[in-house]
Amino acid sequence: MTFFPNLKTIFAAVATVSLIGVGAVHAADEFDLGPEQPGRVHAAKDEAAIAAIPKDFKFVTPGTFTVAVAPSGPPLATYATDAKTVVGADPDYASAIADALGLKLELVPVAWIDWPLGLTSGKYDAVISNVGVTEQRKEKFDFSTYRQGLHGFFVKTDSKITGIKEPKDAAGLRIIVGAGTNQERILLKWSDEDVKAGLKPIELQYYDDDAASLLALQSDRAEVIVQPHAQLVYIAARDKNIKRVGTLSAGWPDRSDVAIATRKGSGLAAALTLATNGLIKDGSYARILDHWHLAEEALPKSETNPPGLPKF
Repeated sequence: MTFFPNLKTIFAAVATVSLIGVGAVHAADEFDLGPEQPGRVHAAKDEAAIAAIPKDFKFVTPGTFTVAVAPSGPPLATYATDAKTVVGADPDYASAIADALGLKLELVPVAWIDWPLGLTSGKYDAVISNVGVTEQRKEKFDFSTYRQGLHGFFVKTDSKITGIKEPKDAAGLRIIVGAGTNQERILLKWSDEDVKAGLKPIELQYYDDDAASLLALQSDRAEVIVQPHAQLVYIAARDKNIKRVGTLSAGWPDRSDVAIATRKGSGLAAALTLATNGLIKDGSYARILDHWHLAEEALPKSETNPPGLPKF
């Protein structure tokens, strides 16, 4: 996670130096961000998945699975210590899918906002970059799910809060959330439910950047921080001063999944779904998630074009 220097107080700046300097060492103990990746999970060929690739499907490069990924931050995808190799859970999953399909892997780093145009124009075969399934996206792309879309509830390690699973658990709490995010939308609904039940509303707090948010949590101005689960898993390992007390589906009250995106009607999605289910069955999938501390995001099975987040 990148920290930005535009903090509002000297104290926040000092805290940022501490978080980066000491925390990076802690994270290195649990997450290998080196370019070699000796712990990468490899998979066997999946003949059923290979047979499901349409005969007329043309890969960008023959014999290669070309995948776009946005190096937005660990543990999902980030630049390694050599500043050029992309590593993380999504690259490892892409590698395993390529293995299953009997193909080489070519990762193409992109800005996350650019993946739809690049995929539509045929620059890559697929996108594996924490793309959530939505009904609007399904109009233009096909999807093969591979992780649950989760947000995390995290608190200070010495917090007396032990669990947040439903709206009543968050009643009256001071919770940091990003403005305009899906988690903000859900927590506003939670707060409304709490008020209707005669409980205190949730107090949402907003900060300019991650460093300011974490400082607010540590200084007890807030009690809980809510962000995409994977981001907070990494921060918890890096800083050793926050812990998870719950998760929240991005599609609350329903499940919302993250998926491989492919061009609409290309026919590749069915093969990718089969390959993912093969990885789930043989245990490769679980090993990848465990390696990056994301076991909570595991799916029981992959699906092609499941219900996605509705249009709001």
